[in-house]
Amino acid sequence: MRTPRVFLVARCVRGLESALGTEILRTHSATIDRIGHREVGFRVTGDDIAPRLRTADDVLLPAHRRPDIGPHKSDLPELAALAREFDLADLARDRRALGGPPGFGDGIEISASFLGRRTYNRYDIEDTVGRVLAERAGLPYHSRRHGAAPPPGHSGWRLTLDGTDATLLLRLGRRPAHRRAYKNATIPGTLHPPVAAAMAQAAELRPGQRVLDPCCGAGTLLIEAHHTAPGTTLLGFDLDPAARRAARENAGPLPVTVRRGDAGALPLADRSVDRVLCNPPWGAQVDAAGRLAGHPERWWHELARVLTDEGRAVALLPDPSSLAHALTVGLSPVHVQRLSLFGSRPLLIHLERRVLAPPRGAGNCATSPPSPQPNNGAPGGAPSGR
Repeated sequence: MRTPRVFLVARCVRGLESALGTEILRTHSATIDRIGHREVGFRVTGDDIAPRLRTADDVLLPAHRRPDIGPHKSDLPELAALAREFDLADLARDRRALGGPPGFGDGIEISASFLGRRTYNRYDIEDTVGRVLAERAGLPYHSRRHGAAPPPGHSGWRLTLDGTDATLLLRLGRRPAHRRAYKNATIPGTLHPPVAAAMAQAAELRPGQRVLDPCCGAGTLLIEAHHTAPGTTLLGFDLDPAARRAARENAGPLPVTVRRGDAGALPLADRSVDRVLCNPPWGAQVDAAGRLAGHPERWWHELARVLTDEGRAVALLPDPSSLAHALTVGLSPVHVQRLSLFGSRPLLIHLERRVLAPPRGAGNCATSPPSPQPNNGAPGGAPSGR
């Protein structure tokens, strides 16, 4: 049997390159060749099937590489050679051997990107190469030029021009890695699943831990937490009934509990949660409501109150301005990573409880941050889009 091609490229959100590299190494079946802008090149050892990477947007099999073309539209015909100078049958066999589907589906679709100033656009690049690929494969070609989504069943290709090389790659699976079968229901601001997976992995979850999302939205963080560490107890709160319905539909039979609740007044005991995963609703796409409306600092007080002494929180924040509140309640940022996500630049932040120095005359007993005073009345809620 022919030895399969073993070099692969995983694409990711900008800022998650190191998280993706870590996940690849944790499979114990791959080695990393390089880490670049939004991608990690790696090799699958022996006959191992390419790992399923939850922090990846896509996993691709290189088809061919040649020198980048010039910047002028008259240089485009040179790209046609990129689609002709490799064995299409060999590529199909390699894809199948690495766990991909047979053949090239019902058609060809391609997505292109380039660096530098050029007199042609991405659609010119895509059409030049895509039409040649379709002709060679005897399949229809779908152009993205007019904005229509490709029909289901088309094989996905990617072409990158980085100023040095022109590289053509074929998607390993039937659909992009970031698309989750569970994501049947969505709401505004729903979290990108690979980002949620990176947050869950950063939290170092272990079976038996109690994991909380106080603004759970459509449940993405809790579902990714289950796939990261089965055996955790998963609990989400949200005021928005549409969000709770979406979370329950997406979770399906998974052990995820979703309840009505306010992230600013959680119905949980002190020191009762081991891990918090959250994308708080601080006005980027979803406005805060309930007790957080006008008082977003209550979110930090509640985190500090419910986390155990060894607890950890991983949060996605729009900017660092609110971290001062975290410090005042005894939560310390231990890692900060800037992401580039759909035009925004949020911060992925890991926080741990800080052991506060005891006041003079108090002996050696460490103090912990005070809990907020209880609120009267029924709890409200902070709808979110996770």
